[in-house]
Amino acid sequence: MEIVKYKLQQHGDERGHLVALEEMIDVPFEIKRVYYMFDTRPGIVRGMHAHKSLEQLLVCVHGRVTVLLDDGSEKKEVVLDNPYEGLYIANNMWREMRDFSEGAVLMVFASKYYDENDYIRDYDEFLKFVGK
Repeated sequence: MEIVKYKLQQHGDERGHLVALEEMIDVPFEIKRVYYMFDTRPGIVRGMHAHKSLEQLLVCVHGRVTVLLDDGSEKKEVVLDNPYEGLYIANNMWREMRDFSEGAVLMVFASKYYDENDYIRDYDEFLKFVGK
């Protein structure tokens, strides 16, 4: 399994920093939806699903979060703790977000509008879907 992290372009000076994201330039797909997670309590695991066709780019804009990626054959953990680094998640990938630091904010850029039919929420169903 290949982990794809994007180094997002920073602009800044003594006043502070800014990161701008543009679809098909900084994000490898057209952006249809943006959402973010915050105030996640200790011990809570988010995600726990896969998508049939949706692609995502995750950016931890504040704090730290661990992302577990699972393609049905291999599992890898990726730590996001840098506001100018994005983690690309392709479709057909099980994902779990955990170990949110206090005050963490995880922003997600998605390639499609919300569609419950695109979700695979049962792990055994996911394994069947990816042929494992």
